[in-house]
Amino acid sequence: MAAEGGGKEMNEIKTQFTTREGVYKLLTHSEYSRPNRVPFNSQGSNPVKVSFVNVNDQSGNGERICFNVGRELYFYIYKGVRKVTGAADLSKPIDKRIYKGTQPTCHDFNHLTATAESVSLLVGFSAGQVQLIDPIKKETSKLFNEERLIDKSRVTCVKWVSGSESLFLVAHSTGSMYLYNVEHACGTTAPHYQLLKQGDSYAVYTCKSKSTRNPLLKWTVGEGALNEFAFSPDGKFLACVSQDGFLRVFNFDAVELHGTMKSYFGGLLCVCWSPDGKYIVAGGEDDLVTVWSFSDCRVIARGHGHKSWVSVVSFDHYTTSVEETEPMEFSGSDEDFQDHMHFGRDRANSTQSRLSKRNSTDSRPVSVTYRFGSVGQDTQLCLWDLTEDILFPHLPLSRTRTHTNVMNATCPPLSGVSVNPGNSLPTPLPRSNSLPHSAGNTANSKSSIIDGTVATGTSKFATLSLHERKERHHEKDHKRNHSMGHISSKSSDKLNLLTKTKADPAKTLGTTLCPRMEDVPLLEPLICKKIAHERLTVLIFLEDCIVTACQEGFICTWARPGKGNPTGC
Repeated sequence: MAAEGGGKEMNEIKTQFTTREGVYKLLTHSEYSRPNRVPFNSQGSNPVKVSFVNVNDQSGNGERICFNVGRELYFYIYKGVRKVTGAADLSKPIDKRIYKGTQPTCHDFNHLTATAESVSLLVGFSAGQVQLIDPIKKETSKLFNEERLIDKSRVTCVKWVSGSESLFLVAHSTGSMYLYNVEHACGTTAPHYQLLKQGDSYAVYTCKSKSTRNPLLKWTVGEGALNEFAFSPDGKFLACVSQDGFLRVFNFDAVELHGTMKSYFGGLLCVCWSPDGKYIVAGGEDDLVTVWSFSDCRVIARGHGHKSWVSVVSFDHYTTSVEETEPMEFSGSDEDFQDHMHFGRDRANSTQSRLSKRNSTDSRPVSVTYRFGSVGQDTQLCLWDLTEDILFPHLPLSRTRTHTNVMNATCPPLSGVSVNPGNSLPTPLPRSNSLPHSAGNTANSKSSIIDGTVATGTSKFATLSLHERKERHHEKDHKRNHSMGHISSKSSDKLNLLTKTKADPAKTLGTTLCPRMEDVPLLEPLICKKIAHERLTVLIFLEDCIVTACQEGFICTWARPGKGNPTGC
């Protein structure tokens, strides 16, 4: 699939790349695809997606991988970076399914219920149905929206609700989301809804029925397709990105809008949360990655490295640098500084402890650098560092000692934020910033429909590297010709029309919703490498490796520095 790394041609596909923490190498023995390894003809096909689950079996090899290619869905034991001989045996999937008349578009495992004997996998389809299957038992449990009475459009995203064994959320290309319970039926007639709550460009409805049935809730969000959503690490908030170019962040239990952001132009396609829930990164048709502060509800940085649409963004939970710093400037050498760097999951607990110190006003300052990545239709992988001089631009740099490429490091503070009427404007992001919680969201205010407590908790950290500062004078003009229009909903459901409001791009540009390019710092990627022939559709950070996939149907594993054996011998 890939040429050998180290060549000088721009179009050469890389098999390794180097960051400050070391060399990441492609593992040929851990490449997954259809059994014949023939590139898939992706014309008109849905994006290849990958899901992982650990079944915690006694052998110590509990990682399982699921991926869709065209009409096919595969479930394998995942070799990862284990030093084994020979390539992955693609002729022996644990489960394989070929669908007729529809294609799988997305899928998600329930990590709470997974065992070596059984896993619960949700699969969304292009015709609107959602299937619950167990690929270990090779069983199909239930089919939701079977008659397409709830929504006839393509499923764009499906996820289990955080901390729940039975609730899951489904987004469609109509711009609607539906909350289901696996224990309930969907009914034999089209559901009727009554308004529960309405706000700026969204509305939430309950299902009118004598007996409890699916869907429990219906959300209509923005205009056009709702392309992706992601739950915050504590499960309390939901970030949604839509074809109308808006990021909308909701308090999930209270069904209230927390804040919004608008893309530079075009639709937003992907979204992810930082491991501590303080920042959201979104990407899309403006070829940019945009960093949004949860507390300030404003854009704090943009990253420019891709030459086409950004299809996936993801934070690396296993790579971060957390260090206690003195108020004075660091006077040691680079070697001394590197002595403070740590790598691996064994540091996760101590790192989490140090993060808690960062949120305390009693301790010395603690600086954090976040690592996130992005892949796009330009076939390139970009890695980015989000450092303290970006997060807190008005603090003395001597407090941070971290550097990021910035176009305008002394950008003026942005005032105002788009929130629900009645909400007061947030104060500037404080130095001590705890994980956001909804103060007014008590158990009594939660809808009884949300049955089951959503488990809280943040993802574990380990370590990340730093990047040197460079001056960037001006971003090159974007040469791709895209309109700033939106895709209108074709849904015949009149309820959708209640909250459809058109946002004039000319009126949002230059506001806190969408600051101008010169008004916020511009990040440059640490690395930007071409790693595939076709557009990239997957980016997942695991403990020992990075997993990517392209539309040809090849799933690739990149061993982290010091991990794995590239040859598989």
